Amino acid sequence: MGHKAIEITDANFESIINSDKPVLVDFWAEWCGPCRMVGPVVEELAGEYEGKAIVGKVDVDANPQTSAKFGIRSIPTLLVFKNGQIVDKQVGAVPKHVLAQKLEAQVTA
Repeated sequence: MGHKAIEITDANFESIINSDKPVLVDFWAEWCGPCRMVGPVVEELAGEYEGKAIVGKVDVDANPQTSAKFGIRSIPTLLVFKNGQIVDKQVGAVPKHVLAQKLEAQVTA
Protein backbone atom coordinates (compact mmCIF):
# COMPACT_ATOMS: atom_id res chain seq x y z
CA MET A 1 0.00 0.00 0.00
CA GLY A 2 2.86 2.37 0.80
CA HIS A 3 2.79 5.83 2.25
CA LYS A 4 -0.52 7.53 2.97
CA ALA A 5 -1.47 11.17 2.84
CA ILE A 6 -1.04 12.72 6.26
CA GLU A 7 -3.86 14.34 8.18
CA ILE A 8 -3.28 18.06 8.46
CA THR A 9 -5.09 20.05 11.14
CA ASP A 10 -5.32 23.66 12.29
CA ALA A 11 -2.83 22.69 15.01
CA ASN A 12 -0.07 21.22 12.83
CA PHE A 13 -0.66 23.10 9.55
CA GLU A 14 2.09 25.73 9.90
CA SER A 15 4.77 23.25 10.89
CA ILE A 16 3.93 21.00 7.96
CA ILE A 17 3.87 23.61 5.19
CA ASN A 18 7.11 25.19 6.34
CA SER A 19 9.01 22.26 4.92
CA ASP A 20 11.85 22.52 2.43
CA LYS A 21 10.00 19.91 0.39
CA PRO A 22 6.93 20.81 -1.67
CA VAL A 23 3.67 20.18 0.18
CA LEU A 24 0.43 19.26 -1.58
CA VAL A 25 -2.62 19.98 0.59
CA ASP A 26 -6.03 18.62 -0.31
CA PHE A 27 -8.89 20.60 1.29
CA TRP A 28 -11.85 18.22 1.38
CA ALA A 29 -14.96 17.15 3.30
CA GLU A 30 -16.78 13.88 3.81
CA TRP A 31 -20.00 15.15 2.18
CA CYS A 32 -18.31 16.42 -0.98
CA GLY A 33 -18.73 14.10 -4.00
CA PRO A 34 -15.84 15.44 -6.13
CA CYS A 35 -13.58 15.21 -3.06
CA ARG A 36 -14.16 11.49 -2.99
CA MET A 37 -12.93 11.28 -6.58
CA VAL A 38 -9.75 13.19 -5.76
CA GLY A 39 -9.07 11.36 -2.47
CA PRO A 40 -7.63 8.15 -3.94
CA VAL A 41 -5.48 10.18 -6.36
CA VAL A 42 -4.03 12.15 -3.45
CA GLU A 43 -3.26 8.90 -1.63
CA GLU A 44 -1.47 7.53 -4.72
CA LEU A 45 0.60 10.69 -5.06
CA ALA A 46 1.56 10.41 -1.38
CA GLY A 47 3.07 7.01 -2.15
CA GLU A 48 4.74 8.03 -5.40
CA TYR A 49 6.32 11.18 -3.96
CA GLU A 50 7.40 9.70 -0.64
CA GLY A 51 10.70 11.32 0.35
CA LYS A 52 10.36 13.98 -2.38
CA ALA A 53 7.23 15.80 -1.28
CA ILE A 54 4.70 15.89 1.53
CA VAL A 55 1.08 15.11 0.69
CA GLY A 56 -1.68 15.80 3.17
CA LYS A 57 -5.38 16.42 3.58
CA VAL A 58 -7.33 19.01 5.53
CA ASP A 59 -10.91 18.19 6.52
CA VAL A 60 -12.51 21.64 6.14
CA ASP A 61 -15.30 20.87 8.62
CA ALA A 62 -12.87 19.88 11.35
CA ASN A 63 -10.32 22.64 10.61
CA PRO A 64 -12.18 25.88 9.91
CA GLN A 65 -9.26 28.19 10.78
CA THR A 66 -6.96 26.88 8.08
CA SER A 67 -9.75 26.81 5.53
CA ALA A 68 -10.71 30.41 6.31
CA LYS A 69 -7.11 31.60 6.25
CA PHE A 70 -6.73 30.52 2.63
CA GLY A 71 -10.24 31.54 1.60
CA ILE A 72 -11.28 28.02 0.67
CA ARG A 73 -14.76 28.48 -0.81
CA SER A 74 -15.27 25.44 -2.98
CA ILE A 75 -13.82 22.01 -2.46
CA PRO A 76 -11.87 20.13 -3.37
CA THR A 77 -9.20 22.81 -3.44
CA LEU A 78 -5.61 21.64 -3.67
CA LEU A 79 -2.79 23.98 -2.76
CA VAL A 80 0.91 23.40 -3.36
CA PHE A 81 3.27 25.05 -0.89
CA LYS A 82 7.02 25.54 -1.02
CA ASN A 83 8.81 27.03 1.98
CA GLY A 84 5.47 28.00 3.47
CA GLN A 85 4.28 29.91 0.38
CA ILE A 86 1.52 28.94 -2.04
CA VAL A 87 3.13 28.21 -5.40
CA ASP A 88 0.24 26.49 -7.16
CA LYS A 89 -3.48 25.97 -6.79
CA GLN A 90 -6.15 23.71 -8.25
CA VAL A 91 -9.87 24.08 -7.57
CA GLY A 92 -12.11 21.15 -8.41
CA ALA A 93 -11.51 17.52 -9.29
CA VAL A 94 -8.90 16.92 -12.00
CA PRO A 95 -7.18 13.84 -13.42
CA LYS A 96 -4.16 12.56 -11.54
CA HIS A 97 -1.63 13.69 -14.17
CA VAL A 98 -2.63 17.33 -13.64
CA LEU A 99 -1.81 17.18 -9.94
CA ALA A 100 1.31 15.11 -10.59
CA GLN A 101 2.59 17.79 -12.99
CA LYS A 102 2.05 20.54 -10.43
CA LEU A 103 3.91 18.57 -7.78
CA GLU A 104 6.66 17.49 -10.15
CA ALA A 105 7.28 21.11 -11.17
CA GLN A 106 8.02 21.99 -7.54
CA VAL A 107 10.06 18.88 -6.80
CA THR A 108 12.38 19.66 -9.70
CA ALA A 109 12.36 23.47 -9.23
